[in-house]
Amino acid sequence: MSTVTITAADINKLRQMTGAGMMDCRKALTETNGDFEAAIDWLRKKGQKVAALRNDREAKEGVVLAKTTADNKTGIALCLSCETDFVSKNADFVAFAQSIIDAAIGANVKTVDELNSASINGAKIADLVNDKLASIGEKIAVSKFERIDADYVASYIHGANRMGVLVGLNRPAAEAGKDIAMQIAAMNPVAVDPAAVPADVVSREKAIVTEQIKADPKMAGKPEEMINKIAEGKLNAYFKESTLLAQAYVKDNGVTVGDYIKSVDKDLKVIGFKRIALG
Repeated sequence: MSTVTITAADINKLRQMTGAGMMDCRKALTETNGDFEAAIDWLRKKGQKVAALRNDREAKEGVVLAKTTADNKTGIALCLSCETDFVSKNADFVAFAQSIIDAAIGANVKTVDELNSASINGAKIADLVNDKLASIGEKIAVSKFERIDADYVASYIHGANRMGVLVGLNRPAAEAGKDIAMQIAAMNPVAVDPAAVPADVVSREKAIVTEQIKADPKMAGKPEEMINKIAEGKLNAYFKESTLLAQAYVKDNGVTVGDYIKSVDKDLKVIGFKRIALG
């Protein structure tokens, strides 16, 4: 029995996050003692098709930028967040975000802390952000920061600064880099290939799939070995949809992204990628 009071606001929040029905959201939160992430897993284990919980949902409004160094060896992407689109669309705010990423590139920063300590015209970025907060009256922060270092990095900004993508490649390939970045923007893969999927993600997905299979009345009494084999098959299907190289290429659904890359250069490889977006 839950020891946490589940409010209407909690239920509505979970509904907005997942698209599940109100009653299902109430039940999920009750069963998981108000833990939203556990509630999402609970819904999925019950066979609900829910919206993926991704980092895209963290920033409400703001400006997303992605930029590379002149030699294309390093790429930085960041989100300067704010509370309203009125501010995010303001030319001065966009220019302020641009000055921050220019400073990040210029100072070769590797973390948000390093970025906040970097300076623009002698003033620390953290202080400039606070000044902007005071003058605008909205909460402002560098809410997301990503960096990639590779032999060649391509950057891409989509949707009027609402999404930024960085792609690291093992050799220069400007056009292919942009195409791959556009694929990542559109399809939001979880990793380059199955081997690159974090172990905790694999375990979580396998647990969910296994519970879904066991909940099927047709599987009642079936041996564990059979259930595991079916789960592996479902996981393979998930990885095909969710990892970059196995996805259908958005510009030609007849080939995978991996096939497209080989057609450009048989030795071209994606080292990694980063994608940040507003919710």
